[in-house]
Amino acid sequence: MKRMTVSAIFLAIFILCFALAAIGQIKVHKAVVDKDGIQRVNMLAGNYFFDPNHIVVKVDVPVEITIKREPGITPHDFVIKEPEAGIGISETLSTEPKIIQFTPKKPGTYPFY
Repeated sequence: MKRMTVSAIFLAIFILCFALAAIGQIKVHKAVVDKDGIQRVNMLAGNYFFDPNHIVVKVDVPVEITIKREPGITPHDFVIKEPEAGIGISETLSTEPKIIQFTPKKPGTYPFY
């Protein structure tokens, strides 16, 4: 019985992840290094979302994110706290674009919120 419950939970999580990806909830952007050696990404922040919400960048290559929030009354921040990778960002966003720069020093998966 216990084995069946674990299998059912795993299957439910797999289906949920697949469904979210299928309806566009996970939007991956792979940054390309420009001629000047900087990886650039444009991002939009809205009511409890980022677009794109998953960014793939290279280690030891500067990253520049140009980010703004949608108009409205909901305040929005952009935060990445990963000191072991050399990333410590906490910025309040506005409807005017803001440029955030960092250089990741260690490979890994680092959530932003």
